[in-house]
Amino acid sequence: MRVLVVEDNAKFAGHLRRGLAESGYVVDVAKDGIDGRHMATEGDYDLIVLDVMLPGLDGFALLEALRRRKGTPVIMLTAADSVEDRVRGLRAGADDYLVKPFVFTELLARIQAVLRRGGPRTPLESDRLVLGDLELDTTRRRASRAGIRLELTAQEYALLSVLLRHRGEVMSRTVLTEQVWDMNFDGDSNVVEVAIRRLRAKLDDPFPTKLLHTVRGMGYVLELGRGEAAQQR
Repeated sequence: MRVLVVEDNAKFAGHLRRGLAESGYVVDVAKDGIDGRHMATEGDYDLIVLDVMLPGLDGFALLEALRRRKGTPVIMLTAADSVEDRVRGLRAGADDYLVKPFVFTELLARIQAVLRRGGPRTPLESDRLVLGDLELDTTRRRASRAGIRLELTAQEYALLSVLLRHRGEVMSRTVLTEQVWDMNFDGDSNVVEVAIRRLRAKLDDPFPTKLLHTVRGMGYVLELGRGEAAQQR
């Protein structure tokens, strides 16, 4: 597994590099946002650990630039423990958010959780989940539609995986929040709506047949043939 650490504090970056290398990861380090953008877009990484406060290009801007081109999982690091910053990072497409200072074992646990999102497979579970021309390869963690690969973030993959495993079943915001983000539901948060909108743009917008539907007052459902009256986009 290859990990990119984007962190301008050389001492802290070195600590992360050593710890991750000792845990079996191949690690590269970028010292600022500009180098981070180049390495993240040109390299092939399994996960990116991204600091928010960076010279040249801050973490939020880098994440937004990255999300336009790649779906590499991203864990953001910040010294600011504010709800606004965490929500901003999640809305921008971060897969997790960790506040400094933290113990290294917590970062390792977050990395492992992000990489395995989509739910554990039982021995009898198929490697492929299919709905119409949509296919999810749970072994390679790839999704495609009509033979075209969908470039999904880890968060989008996890959301699609939950919806596909429960295809035909209306999933409430509360249930999706608990299963995908593993956090208590906040009725004032629109994290689910933002994630659904991002997923729909990749899953449905380029194709004539829509699969992801909104059921007013209830939640979301992934299925074929639902009438447009049930879908409020």
